[in-house]
Amino acid sequence: MAGEYYDSPVNKYLNTYTTFSGADIVATFGGIEIGALSGITFSVTREKAPIYTMGSPNPRSFSRGKRGIAGSLIFTVFNEYAFYRIKEYRQIMAETGLFFAPLADMLPPFDIVLTFFNEYGLGAKMKIYGVTIVDEGQTMSVDDLITEQTYTFMARGIQPLLSMDHDPMLLGPDESAVYKDRQNNYYGEDKMVEYTTFIDRIRKPE
Repeated sequence: MAGEYYDSPVNKYLNTYTTFSGADIVATFGGIEIGALSGITFSVTREKAPIYTMGSPNPRSFSRGKRGIAGSLIFTVFNEYAFYRIKEYRQIMAETGLFFAPLADMLPPFDIVLTFFNEYGLGAKMKIYGVTIVDEGQTMSVDDLITEQTYTFMARGIQPLLSMDHDPMLLGPDESAVYKDRQNNYYGEDKMVEYTTFIDRIRKPE
């Protein structure tokens, strides 16, 4: 069976190259799926300074300082504010008779989970921790066929994109151990278990 699996031309291709497009991505904010999200960007920067000593014009070493994680969220605007689909926002608006309309920068920090699945059944995942909205903007024009709203955010941490270990035939025992070690990041085992449980609710491994 294993020989037939790997001898298949399709599976040889899948085991070598796996890609995803924006149509393969589902985003959830704090466990809530946000369907109006059309784009997300992020960047990671860190302060680094060269260390010089007498006797050489070249740096001897580099000191490392603070790290910053920031990005933007782009929403397609339909008939209401993007975050008004959240239940708590609607409750506040109903209780105040629409006299108080909360904005996105009033949200508490939340996690963004990006889940990737393509038509071949292959998946990947990444997560941005502790996202807080900083500012927002929107442009409406007679020349635009759609209206978009953009938010910028800062975050406390990020889990880079990882392939989902959903097929035991794709990884041998040694590779599986390396994969699990790579998942145990500096956020701790509890966070990783919580994240894995969330992913398993979306698609349980076979």
